[in-house]
Amino acid sequence: MTTLPTAQHATAAPTGRARSRRWRAAREGVINTSLALCAVFSLLITVAIVYVLATEAFRFFQRPEVTFTEFATGATWQPLLGSEKKFGVWPLVAGTFLVSGIAALVALPIGLITAIYLSEYAGPRVRAILKPILELLAGIPTVVYGYFALVAITPGLKSLGNFDTYNAMSAGIAVGIMCLPIVCSLSEDALRAVPRSLREGAYAVGGTRLDVSLRVVVPAALSGIIAAFLLAFARAVGETMIVALAAGSLPNLTADPRQQVQTMTGYMAQIFLGDAPAGGVEYLSCYAVAALLFLFTFGFTVAGHFVMKRFREVYQ
Repeated sequence: MTTLPTAQHATAAPTGRARSRRWRAAREGVINTSLALCAVFSLLITVAIVYVLATEAFRFFQRPEVTFTEFATGATWQPLLGSEKKFGVWPLVAGTFLVSGIAALVALPIGLITAIYLSEYAGPRVRAILKPILELLAGIPTVVYGYFALVAITPGLKSLGNFDTYNAMSAGIAVGIMCLPIVCSLSEDALRAVPRSLREGAYAVGGTRLDVSLRVVVPAALSGIIAAFLLAFARAVGETMIVALAAGSLPNLTADPRQQVQTMTGYMAQIFLGDAPAGGVEYLSCYAVAALLFLFTFGFTVAGHFVMKRFREVYQ
């Protein structure tokens, strides 16, 4: 005999479902609030950093021994020489871009070629072995790269030519090795995201594997590859420990990679390690250099956004 549900059972089920819905809504509300708070916190940190850089850089330019014209156009950086202090920032800028350019020449082509091999040529077993090994490079502390440049790269360079003990070439090669995992991993992900139908269509019209890789897959993944290049270059520009150990501490306006140079981050590390008293003009000069470095990286990010948008529109 079938037993009809009583009124108590009929009302219990909807009440349980309503309670479950309220609990789910409350839980989602907590999650959404937490995510919003994290986003606001990140924004506030960014605003605080910009505020500190701007205010301290303004204090630096208010000092009587400093002029903005000398800072922007001067070719001599001597902030620690008593009454003969000079604050022309171009030697630090030249050293930064010389090391970063060498790093880009090392990391970008090797990383892209490796990514093409892993994506288009390597089998699953080879890829499963090589990719984790490459990504291990990202976990090595940068101070280890700096010592590696001093004890391995620099002696090798000195045996080939007239290189200083501290030189831009050694530091640039070490920074390029450090940036390899960024270029390789992100570029390989972008290449593997290209639809399989594009590859099959190219093979169907008689394309070789090399033709498909270079003429179909790479152009289709160009926005992701450019993003990897920009991220790696920004990482090279902001590197500190490698350049502080291997590039030297002599601000030198030169394009010769055999000579000693000092980068913007290397100078900041030197000052904040105690070479100048807190509150002095030398100490404040670090904030002006940091603000300039921030403007450079921000400009690279904006330019990269427009470049990636343009290539995405072309190849979609």
